[in-house]
Amino acid sequence: MSREDFNQSSILIQDIMARTLISVNSSTTALQIAKMMEQGGIGAIIVKENDNPIGIVTDRDFATKIAANSLSLDTPAEKIMSSPLITINHNESISAAAERMSRKKIRKLAVTENGKIVGLITSTDLVNHLAK
Repeated sequence: MSREDFNQSSILIQDIMARTLISVNSSTTALQIAKMMEQGGIGAIIVKENDNPIGIVTDRDFATKIAANSLSLDTPAEKIMSSPLITINHNESISAAAERMSRKKIRKLAVTENGKIVGLITSTDLVNHLAK
């Protein structure tokens, strides 16, 4: 598959996104989040407040916010999450996801359907699809 094929792809985000999501409340500690990520083999957790998604904690947040600033592992999610949560609709193309990630300089997008978070798409998902 060439880059041109990828850009003109009719493959939708819903076709390659991960549907398994773990979410926490904003007071969950960095240590608890790290353990969840390790046990689940995932690189991101959605942060919710009153059942509304307000941000995301990614593996990169640990490097850029916790490690780089010597923050305690007791630091709550609300202090380390990336916010606002950047989303994309499930029925958009994978090239739209790649463009949004590139423009926003991020590697993970929350996927919505009818205003609800239904999954996550990552730059790894896009690369894996392109490599097929």
